[in-house]
Amino acid sequence: MKCLVIGAGAREHVITSALLRDPEVESVVVAPGNAGIAALVQCVPIDVTDAQAIGELATELDVDLVVVGPEVPLMAGAADALIARGIPCFGPTSEAAFIEGSKAFCKEVMAEAGIPTAMALVCADASEAEIALGTFGPPYVVKDDGLAAGKGVVVTSDRSEALAHAESCFAVGGTVVIEEFLDGPEVSLFGISDGTTVVPLQPAQDFKRVGDNDEGPNTGGMGAYSPLPWLEESVVDEVTERVLQPMLDAMKRRGTPFVGVLYAGLAMTTRGIRVIEFNARFGDPEAQVVLSRLVTPLGGFLYAAATGQLDSFARLRWEPGFAVSVVIAAQGYPADPLLGTAISGHEIVELEPDITVFHGGTAQVDGELVTSGGRVLSVTAHAPTLSQARERAYAGVAQIKIAGSHFRGDIAQNACTTDS
Repeated sequence: MKCLVIGAGAREHVITSALLRDPEVESVVVAPGNAGIAALVQCVPIDVTDAQAIGELATELDVDLVVVGPEVPLMAGAADALIARGIPCFGPTSEAAFIEGSKAFCKEVMAEAGIPTAMALVCADASEAEIALGTFGPPYVVKDDGLAAGKGVVVTSDRSEALAHAESCFAVGGTVVIEEFLDGPEVSLFGISDGTTVVPLQPAQDFKRVGDNDEGPNTGGMGAYSPLPWLEESVVDEVTERVLQPMLDAMKRRGTPFVGVLYAGLAMTTRGIRVIEFNARFGDPEAQVVLSRLVTPLGGFLYAAATGQLDSFARLRWEPGFAVSVVIAAQGYPADPLLGTAISGHEIVELEPDITVFHGGTAQVDGELVTSGGRVLSVTAHAPTLSQARERAYAGVAQIKIAGSHFRGDIAQNACTTDS
């Protein structure tokens, strides 16, 4: 099987690594890729927003499967262009990907499907936002309705801060979704779907805030771990039955079947499971800790999803133990990351057993590895226990030098008390 992966982040790095472990995968090409991915496979420059260019590249390479990593090319119609050419694509059409492209639309489908979620109001101006903030009260949850790379959500007890975020969205012609705050720990669960059948992966937990103790602004994700020792195994079955399958069924009824990763962001509240949001692709950094532990060959698994044959993958195989991933971010991230900063020490870490450094924002410039994005590297470690995996990940982080960089020091820390 010849595969083409679209994207340039750590998510695409771990997807590529997993595909290369599949004995049925003959070759992998990534477009556009990054410096870490280029050390493994051929990378081809491409504009990921150009759906036709993606279709032309897949045709030129004569690939058997295209895996679209990020949400932007999905919303731009990458899957539509590939399907029109008869090329199997793991990723939803632009209409189906709208569950991530519009939080208001997603709420509409969830209501239709009877999926438990937070009460919410869609607001188009400041006066509507004022009413919504008064309706739900603090903590206030204000979400940019459109794509925001994980940084369009503000959760605050400061009403003026909440209103200011809403007004910044209105200023550029956007709308916002203001909703009730959901208490309890968060869980990320990926469901692999062929449009009819869904197969859940193992759950993960990520850390969105930039600073320790969940302080500071939201980011695309500063770290993750999987599996979750504190979560009952029955929860995955419950979420599959009450959340993932009803969402797939609703999309199919609408004439827009969802093929790809149905990513449910969940809150385990005092009132039970609630869906925070759906995404239309693998999360980053959750993919690093989930896919790196998957023993079931990924190429065949994703091809089955792309071609409507997932019913043959009822049971997946996993590497035992735990994985922890810690993201090293560039100076200034998330507001204004500094690019072009030299990176060193990663090559030493990559020689360590059970540690993988997945590249996110990296590039080779004049033979030197430098930062090219906000989330630079994801140092991911495996171990028999969560505590050991955490220790290994941070030992790896300590050896990597990027001037001005920062990372969270508390990834998986609280969960280690329930380690097994």
